[in-house]
Parts: sequence; C-alpha cells; structure tokens
Amino acid sequence: MPSSQSTPAQKSSSEKLHEDQESNMSTESSVTCIYQVMLAACLRNIIITWSKTSTIHSLTITVENHSDENHQTCQIDFQSGQFWSRKGLKSLSVDETDRVDIFWDFRAVKFSTNPEPCSNYYVAFVFDKQVVLLLGDSKDEAYKRTMGRPSQVGPTLLHKEEILYGNNCFYTQVLLGDGPKEHDIVINNPSKMPDEPELKISIDGRAVVQVMNLSWRFRGNETVLVNNVPVQIFWDVHDWLFSSSPGTGHGLFIFKPESLKNILDDDKSHKGNREKKNRDEDYVTSAVGCCHFVFAVKTQGCLKENIT
Repeated sequence: MPSSQSTPAQKSSSEKLHEDQESNMSTESSVTCIYQVMLAACLRNIIITWSKTSTIHSLTITVENHSDENHQTCQIDFQSGQFWSRKGLKSLSVDETDRVDIFWDFRAVKFSTNPEPCSNYYVAFVFDKQVVLLLGDSKDEAYKRTMGRPSQVGPTLLHKEEILYGNNCFYTQVLLGDGPKEHDIVINNPSKMPDEPELKISIDGRAVVQVMNLSWRFRGNETVLVNNVPVQIFWDVHDWLFSSSPGTGHGLFIFKPESLKNILDDDKSHKGNREKKNRDEDYVTSAVGCCHFVFAVKTQGCLKENIT
C-alpha cells in the first residue's frame, strides 16, 4: 500500500483521524455489507466482508444458498504474493444447476487505513449474463471484461456493519439515502474533562449531535437533516463509561435514513402517555432504509487516565 506524500501541515483532519485509528488498531477492523440480489428467480443475500489487521488484509464473499446451510464462500488475500489475488475469476454454485461468476481486479487498487478500498477496483457478480452486483468505481472495465449487461432487478443494500478501533476519535463514511456519495462521519468522545464526559457526532464537518451530560445520556437517539433527508442517529456508550475498565469497551452507533412521511406518522402514533423510551425503541424499528451499524471499540486508556 503506497504511503501518503502529504506533510503533517498539509494533512486534513480526516487523514489525521485515519492515522489515529491505525496507530491504535490492536485487533481486527472489519466492514460487512449485506446485499440482496436476484439469482435464479429468487432473492438471495450476498455478504461482503473487508477485514484488516496489522498482518492480514482480505475480502470474504459469501453467497447464501437457500437449499441448505452450505453457503458458498470465496476469499481474496490482498497481502498474498499470488497473482490471482489481484485479478481473478471464481464461480460459486447457487443451486444444483446455476452458478454466479465473480470477477475482480485489484491491480491498481487504492486503500486508506480502513479495510474497504478507496478507488481503482471492481468486483462484479454475473448471473445468466447479467451483472447483478457491481462494487467499486472501475465500472467500464468491469462491463468490458464480463461482457454482461445490468440486471433488470438492481441490488439492494440491506445492512452495513463496521468495527473500528481507536482511542477517542473514530472516522467512517456512511450512505445516508441522498445519493451514491458517502458522507464523512466523525464520532468524538473528548477526554479533557473526565468528570463531565461528552459525545460529539459530526457529518461532513458539521456537528449534528452533542451530548453534554453523557453519564446520564449514555443511550439515546436524535433525528437530523442531511441534505433534506432525515437521518436517525442512535448511540449506546454504556461500556465506555461503566465497563470493568472504564474508557475501554465498545460504543454502538446506528445511522438510518428515513422518510418525512414516516416521521409524521410516527409522531401522530405516539401521542399520548407512552414513555419516551418506548417511543424511541419503536422509532428505530419502524424506520426505513439501510441501517449502518458502527461498533467503536476503545483500545487505550480510560477517561480519567487520558488527561494531558
């Protein structure tokens, strides 16, 4: 993986957060996406998992098989010296007579410190001469190589789950339902005032959630607007504050785009004497769109020990 040529003074805040996460990464970071695609006249799930440690960097592809529990799996090791790991083709059976062909090209791929690639790659899934799922930005090259056509039924991203390791700042990118471009998310748990822990969440550099009295509000949710799209943000940082080793453990964050209609309907349906806690739980489960789960795992220090 090529190193950045930026000087410290030239590095953006996102790059610094990337470096902070990498320097604190003591175990596996991973990103898992579940897509629903049409294969052999029925909907099936394809699970994509990007994994990275200090010694391993890989992609695991699983195609669910409805007929039994023997799901088909393919793994690509980016740190392997084998040529096939950079460009290849593998076929996986989806039932007794049908198969899905997986084409990939990572020869010019670019990575950040996150497990997912940044650019210059593709992974194409072809069934019956149709590209049912296409990952990456090298789409023209993918269609040329596979000689396939776009599927009549496009894929649906059902679920995305990410595990990040760091200290007090965590950076990720999330699709929020307003287009194909991902948004920069920064989760910050400053440690300058350990007796008054805070939580800040920013989207594209704009602070959208700020929880001052985190000891009392370690679980909660808020709805914010991102390009006129309502996004439900849920957090649970109980382990950060009250685990056996305070300041460690994982925090759970959920980002889920919604529709304005759902918000109005939800507001009407919860008028009455129901407790806010119950309203919030129903609100999360009734929201539409893909859920992005972020498990932010602290690996160093604790709130009272991180004072500089």
